Amino acid sequence: MAEKKEAGLERSGASRDPFALLRQMTSELDTVFERPFSTMFRWPSLRGGDPGEAAAWAPQIDVVERDGRLVTKVDLPGLKKEDVKVEVTDGQLAISGERRSEVEEKKDNVYRCERSYGSFHRVVPLPEGAKIEDVKASFADGVLEVSVPLPVAAKPAPRTVPVEDAARPARGAAA
Repeated sequence: MAEKKEAGLERSGASRDPFALLRQMTSELDTVFERPFSTMFRWPSLRGGDPGEAAAWAPQIDVVERDGRLVTKVDLPGLKKEDVKVEVTDGQLAISGERRSEVEEKKDNVYRCERSYGSFHRVVPLPEGAKIEDVKASFADGVLEVSVPLPVAAKPAPRTVPVEDAARPARGAAA
């Protein structure tokens, strides 16, 4: 048993570079922060590409059917209608835009300036037969609402189904 402990200590301790573990941990942390799905956790110094490149963001979106129309609502706080583009192509509703924010504060001997940029692109598939000629969009209080008329579906007429008596098994038959 003493031999196993010595071998274990030798592998993890004395013969190893003391900074190797630190480099390995740093590498693993960099990998975590560089994954595409974790853009919100990226450090500016670790971000690949152009540092001035606009970051992508995905605004909240609701899609409901109301009064024979497909209504899409998108929360876009801080944006103006000029910052948003709505297109209907290839059976899809495409909504895109860019937000820009710059806050500048001068107070006593302190000057603070923060900038934030981000672009988005959301796509909503439209049902076949949707009337794209009559699409309407409105923008109020940071909420974009796009309404697309749905095709009129032929409603099948209700059919009455007669209820029959269940067949009774013959008595006296042995199973």
